[in-house]
Amino acid sequence: MTDLSLAIDIRKVRGDSAQSVTDRVAVEEPLEIRVGYSVPAGRTATSVSVTMRTPGNDAELALGFLYSESIICSNSDVVAIDHSGPAAPDSGNRNIIRIDLADGVIPDLERLQRNFYTTSSCGVCGKSSLDALRVIGATRLTMIKRQFSRTALIGLPDALRDQQATFKETGGLHAAAAFNSHGDIEVVREDVGRHNAVDKVVGALLQEERLPAADCGLIVSGRASFELLQKTLVAGIPLLAAVSAPSSLAVRLAQEFDVTLVGFLRGDAFNIYSAGERIS
Repeated sequence: MTDLSLAIDIRKVRGDSAQSVTDRVAVEEPLEIRVGYSVPAGRTATSVSVTMRTPGNDAELALGFLYSESIICSNSDVVAIDHSGPAAPDSGNRNIIRIDLADGVIPDLERLQRNFYTTSSCGVCGKSSLDALRVIGATRLTMIKRQFSRTALIGLPDALRDQQATFKETGGLHAAAAFNSHGDIEVVREDVGRHNAVDKVVGALLQEERLPAADCGLIVSGRASFELLQKTLVAGIPLLAAVSAPSSLAVRLAQEFDVTLVGFLRGDAFNIYSAGERIS
């Protein structure tokens, strides 16, 4: 099993005193995602993303990324997933993953390479307009009438925190979780990057053949950015809840595509920024 945290020796200062202790920090390593596909001469592979991530659930991360960028549309588009490359000398993790696509599935790599650059802090940068979503065929979620109760929503932050095992050790990971209309968390993943945690959840739902996930909501342990709202929309998830603030572009995206957007979900209070009719 992959270690998500690493023990290190530190000096802990509290007021006028200091002591040597062992602490645990979240692991962060690069992951290169490569896509293999058919060309007239045979099979080839191209690198499509390098992201700083917490190792573990790498296949889900890669699948979620490719799904939210509309490179794949279903599990049947993928024929193989394999780690490759040498193991990292310090951790032993293999930090290249290759997703092989089925014959006839041709990725639009030129669009990806032109528009996207992934980092652990900001997600997929450069996608600054809603036009990119229209190009890949994203549609309004108006027809999804799933209801989520206020009681279910206000219980989610505590339920999410209870399942953040590595966060409890390190205080250094974000989390994302899919939940049902009763507020029960069904899939939860942690990562140093919010967007990676969401990709892992989307990838897990894809492997379970649950996408589009019209019966789910998504909660994230930080702010709601444009990138996270985009991933929520493409996954067909009608509600995104965040414990912190949304960005202005996330609000615009939610309003245009009829995604229920909840922010500042803390205690028994929250703000509704879009499509509040789904909250009973």
